[in-house]
Amino acid sequence: PLARVRWQPITRRAPDQRRLVDAAFSYEGAADEVSFVLGPATVGLLAVVVAPGDALLVAAGLLVAFGSWFALHPTAALTRPEPGAVRSDAPVITGVLVVLALAQMLIGMLFGATQTGSTVLATAAGEPGQAGLIHATLGVGSAIAGLAIAALPERIGYPTRMVASASALLVLSVPLLLVQTIGQLVAVIALLGFAVAPYMISNFAMAGSVVEPERVGTAMTLLAGATGIGYALGSTVAGRLADLGGHTPAFAVTVTATALALVLSLAFRARRGSSS
Repeated sequence: PLARVRWQPITRRAPDQRRLVDAAFSYEGAADEVSFVLGPATVGLLAVVVAPGDALLVAAGLLVAFGSWFALHPTAALTRPEPGAVRSDAPVITGVLVVLALAQMLIGMLFGATQTGSTVLATAAGEPGQAGLIHATLGVGSAIAGLAIAALPERIGYPTRMVASASALLVLSVPLLLVQTIGQLVAVIALLGFAVAPYMISNFAMAGSVVEPERVGTAMTLLAGATGIGYALGSTVAGRLADLGGHTPAFAVTVTATALALVLSLAFRARRGSSS
């Protein structure tokens, strides 16, 4: 959220602001997914080569150094309200924002359930240490798709993008119910990732466009928080089902989340229209 609130102020005076914001969200989504892949891989490698404690210290050092650099970057000042600016009396939580938060909660459930199912399958295959790397492959396709989103024409509205990516999530998640080996799982998860970033980028971009400028930070934080809640919920339900029946019931939670995401997207698009 601290990054996403900066794009609109940065592009405020640009004549093609929406195109630039779309490109910024696409880049940010791709960078986020790349870090999702490289972070666990790097720390995992350090844990094996050096020691788990040293790997944790390296991760903490990176967070302190680059997190502080980001916090102090001059663009942070652009998010402050102008002196004397009149704040909007519009409600912070709107119906649209609630729908987008639910959409993010469902994608969080996908993350949590998929990671749980991957861990169960890898453990059963005698390779529990591979679970993190398997789940990280989700970010490979997501990063590629995230960059490609910037090339979409503006006439394709966010609700339409949301429906298309939710449809892809459902179609690409169903094969999870059939996987029995780590190789099969890696292939399916890598393909599933291609639909993740477009869905999330559409949600966050819409959230930034439907609220008042001074409410963007609240909107982005709400969506990010909903994603975390979904992650916890997906992991919990999938873990319980995995205890009863292994990795396939856990992945059923992933498929259920994507099906609900598609239903929500279709209803949202029907209410707002494809060009909004």
